[in-house]
Amino acid sequence: MSNRLASLDAFRGFTIAAMLLVNNPGDWGNLYGPLAHAKWHGWTFTDWIFPFFVFISGISMTLSLGRRAALGDSKQALLVQALRRGATIVLIGLLLNLIPQFDFANLRWPGVLQRLGLCTMLAAPLVLWLDWRRQLLAALALLVSYSLLLLCVAVPDAAGVVHVGSLNPGEDTGAWLDRLLMDGHLWKQARTWDPEGLLSTLPAVASLIAGALAGHWLASRREPAHKAMGFMVGGLACLWLGQLGDAWLMPINKSLWTPPYVFAMAGWACLVFGSFYWLLDAQPSQLWRERAARWGRPLIVFGMNALFLFAFSGLVAKLMGFFKPGGRSLKAWAYEPIQALGLAPVNASLLYAIAFVAVMYGVAHFMWSKKWFVKV
Repeated sequence: MSNRLASLDAFRGFTIAAMLLVNNPGDWGNLYGPLAHAKWHGWTFTDWIFPFFVFISGISMTLSLGRRAALGDSKQALLVQALRRGATIVLIGLLLNLIPQFDFANLRWPGVLQRLGLCTMLAAPLVLWLDWRRQLLAALALLVSYSLLLLCVAVPDAAGVVHVGSLNPGEDTGAWLDRLLMDGHLWKQARTWDPEGLLSTLPAVASLIAGALAGHWLASRREPAHKAMGFMVGGLACLWLGQLGDAWLMPINKSLWTPPYVFAMAGWACLVFGSFYWLLDAQPSQLWRERAARWGRPLIVFGMNALFLFAFSGLVAKLMGFFKPGGRSLKAWAYEPIQALGLAPVNASLLYAIAFVAVMYGVAHFMWSKKWFVKV
């Protein structure tokens, strides 16, 4: 697996483009249902995005660390590098939370990049020293342990009422732990719980290991068509397990990152990535792969600088809301011409999001054309 996988770049690009779309509507009060997170239990298209990033990290970790270990790099040195990379991602996330007010007293400590960095650091030793079977057992152990903590431990809510096994907002074990350790530094829309809290990072590590297992499958000596079929079958099996868990264990829930959510999102990740892999890397015809690569080039361009675009787009969106020349934010100025088109509010909001994605694609294409690839 020494050659770069076009399908992995395209899958990463699809995920970052989807993130840009759902994170930047013109008006948060006017959204199509799939472009918002599920209110609590359940899932939407938007709930694909974060676990897809985690799954991609697992694939990349297996392929890159495995390749470098095969070239003779020591596992200890690779671990140090992975820990450094994870810590850097955490720091970038904290910096983005600080900007633009730099209010340290009320800084939100958790976040998407913080969780991604923690998952990288926690999973790296498992990927480096365990074979795929032991990695699978480790992931299952994390999910079982997390389920027991959620369902069997008595904890007080923010008002002091004790609950056992409650999965309502702010009443679960993870919310109690976050209030205990990070009170005053949680998601401002909730304050008593955080969707990227500490305890639910454990099942997120299992999501990363699912990606690592997919990386092992990719690195195997099987025929590409066999691998693509394996992703389809594995994806459907994980979806079935997710739905089974939703019916019998606990609901699919992104904020709690429940085990059924882990299985369901791993299933969708396998199906979507498997489709990209079939189109871009597994086709026996070179001509077909070249045509597919031309079709998929915008996604590949996005995927080559995904982490930079994640951070840069978040910074741009924050600054557009913060700066208010003439008493109106830069975002309001940019959104006004779209609103003047006379579209339904939900369509105007979507058109603004599409325009934001297009601008970010311009940035990504410029960097790609200059061969500027930002890595951590």
